[in-house]
Amino acid sequence: MRFIINQHESFPTGLTLPWQTPLADWPKQRLLNVPRGLSRHTVCFVAHENRIYAIKESPEIIAEKEYGWLRTLADKELPAVEPIALVVQRFADIPVEQRNGLLITRFLDFALPYRTVISGGATDERLQQLLDALADLLVQLHLAGFFWGDCSLSNTLFRLDAGRLVAYLVDAETSEQTDGLSEKRREFDLQLAHTNIGGELLDLQAAGELASDIDPAVSADRLLEHYRGLWRELTQDEVVAADEQYRIDERIERLNQLGFDVEEMEVETLDDGHRLKMTVRVVEPGYHKHRLERLTGLVVEENQARRLLNDMQQFSAWYQQQPGMKKLARGMIAYLWYNQVYLPAVQAIPDEYKQQMDEAEIFHQLLEHRWYMSERAGVDVGLDVTIQSYIETVLKPGLERLKTNPVPRENSTED
Repeated sequence: MRFIINQHESFPTGLTLPWQTPLADWPKQRLLNVPRGLSRHTVCFVAHENRIYAIKESPEIIAEKEYGWLRTLADKELPAVEPIALVVQRFADIPVEQRNGLLITRFLDFALPYRTVISGGATDERLQQLLDALADLLVQLHLAGFFWGDCSLSNTLFRLDAGRLVAYLVDAETSEQTDGLSEKRREFDLQLAHTNIGGELLDLQAAGELASDIDPAVSADRLLEHYRGLWRELTQDEVVAADEQYRIDERIERLNQLGFDVEEMEVETLDDGHRLKMTVRVVEPGYHKHRLERLTGLVVEENQARRLLNDMQQFSAWYQQQPGMKKLARGMIAYLWYNQVYLPAVQAIPDEYKQQMDEAEIFHQLLEHRWYMSERAGVDVGLDVTIQSYIETVLKPGLERLKTNPVPRENSTED
């Protein structure tokens, strides 16, 4: 038997499991009951030292390929589950072509399969958020030259990101990496996604898990519309009049708002200088995420980062209006905001409530709650009052619901 380990610091060396037994025959007392999507292969979840791991059994050649692609995605910092290890050569007396390998990945904290996200009948708005998140993920993969090959709701996990959803790839069995994805190949991947998602939504409809006013075909078409709109914004050339160069800055601002930074911009004159043709090359998404991490060290999702940066900006405006206060550098403002605003707020939330979502999402919801309370009161109610109200009216009821439908996270389980 052979273990191939991606990150030695993440591999559970003390985890003892019946590696040479088919996964379907593992003792049930060692496994966790975790919300999951559909899978063509056997998948189980185990806990060890307050961490959760997903283990998938598939033919060795497939397991090795998927392990490699997940490592590639991790290196490119694209949204996908983290590969921890690969177990092969488990059965020496079985021909190589008949052997099954085990792929071990780290369970994604606070992530849920699509059926759980929309259980009980999703609204059209919530379903659109879910499909938009999946389309965003597909665009990111294609920009990196990555062909998914089996994009579907079942092969994706979703996490909250400042009230919206962000999608993560969890199945890379059919994927391929190229230096540049051809238009034909990209469109083929998109049509596969359209077909898969339409079928999954029809299944939900047949099971009574989709609101009666939602049309699966129309919803699947919206995925195409969102994907193509985002792809055009990120890749199209733009021609502007020579006296409209401000539109270049507007284009860059739009790309930043979408979460993308501009790696390189090329401007070419046309018609003897009367018009300008702008070509931009974007880097991988995470503009706000990387900016917040540089300023504070916080690692959060993109929309969460945008919201936190906005709050930091508001704090800066307030702080520097205080009597005798001089203008401070951005790094100092970030330090003060983190220590005087963000940290006290999240530390004021009891640990028992933090199993519902990550701290950045809690802070985002606190800001939302404060805005609604202040609007009703006609005055800023302050963070202390907001926190107490948020605990009583949001977190406590949420914890009661969680007890009946638990969502696993790293530090909520024991081996």
